[in-house]
Amino acid sequence: MASLEKPAPVDQASAHPGSEAAAAAEPVSVAAAASAGQAVGEQPTPTRPAVADQAPATSEAPEAPPTSEPPVTSEAPEAPEAQGSPEAHGSPEPSKSPEPPATTTPATPASSAIPEPLPSAAALLAAGAPPAGPGGTVYPDISPSPLPAPPKDRRVLRAVARWVAAVGVFAVVGAGAAYGVIGMERTDVPGLATESDGRWVYPEISRAPVPEKGSTDGHLADVRRLVLPAPAGATEDKALRGTDGWLATKDFLAIYSEADDREEAAQILTDNGLRHIAARGWTTEDGTRTGIYLLQFDTAPTATGVCSEFTDFISPTYDTRGADLWDFDDTYSSEADIPGIERHAYDEVKPYGAEHLRQAYLCAGDVFAVIVQGRKGSAAAVPFQQTVVLQSQLLS
Repeated sequence: MASLEKPAPVDQASAHPGSEAAAAAEPVSVAAAASAGQAVGEQPTPTRPAVADQAPATSEAPEAPPTSEPPVTSEAPEAPEAQGSPEAHGSPEPSKSPEPPATTTPATPASSAIPEPLPSAAALLAAGAPPAGPGGTVYPDISPSPLPAPPKDRRVLRAVARWVAAVGVFAVVGAGAAYGVIGMERTDVPGLATESDGRWVYPEISRAPVPEKGSTDGHLADVRRLVLPAPAGATEDKALRGTDGWLATKDFLAIYSEADDREEAAQILTDNGLRHIAARGWTTEDGTRTGIYLLQFDTAPTATGVCSEFTDFISPTYDTRGADLWDFDDTYSSEADIPGIERHAYDEVKPYGAEHLRQAYLCAGDVFAVIVQGRKGSAAAVPFQQTVVLQSQLLS
């Protein structure tokens, strides 16, 4: 490798301070030497380009430096006039010993510099750079941007809308149907309606008020207010209203067919001190006739004795008008009996007469009650039992 030649020192004592020869004799500066080193073919230290813009590395060897030639020194700039020249002060300045010329350090050849190693592929991937290709070459990231999602098929959207609309319609229809069924009466709902068993619709029944003091074995309330009212749609039998609500004894005895039976029954009532009789009768739309008679006595034992005179286990003591043969009504369930009320129910034996008759006798404290019900053809058992139970509740 060529070396830089050192310039010969110039005697500053013999040179004129302001002449150009003194300026030409100045040593070459370090910057000139550095530029001279590059001029003789020394390669500068390579710098690592940016990762994204780095060109592919080549495996070719660096070019050989050209033959060294002596550096060409450029003219040195004129030295400024020395302020302390001998002419300015009028006396010559004593001579100074010449200073040794400054030595310049040659620049380090580029071939001797060790280039920085390229970053590894793992480091580039960690930094977000694209992976390197064969031979460590790093290619720019040319991956395409993600494509936009394709639009949803409108047929699917329309199908979903149709299903949502169908579900909404079914929900509205179902809610309306449920509301309609709930609002209906049970008898009006198909499949839930119970076939009528012939029961009558009675008005709301309430017990009659009673005085604060009185006997405990008899009814303290007015007996006229203890008679069961007529059901809805029935026609009242005005003949049983009596006078001021009290029925005459002979009108009660008229239910018995035989005159001897009526006379005997009248004597029993007189002997036991009958006080009065309250009655009510009606005829329903199907032709069923009903008569209720409440006979009140002074005491409960008296009423119980009279009840035993008119009843028997198998049949009543006296035949009722329109029927000759009677039998105990075994269709009447004992579960329907009211506690404290003694009941005797009878049913006419076939063949029936002009009407089919049913009758019951109740013993309730100081009251002896007689209920007679008949209908042409056949008298239903349910309305008869319903009437007996309700009247028993009023007397209990």
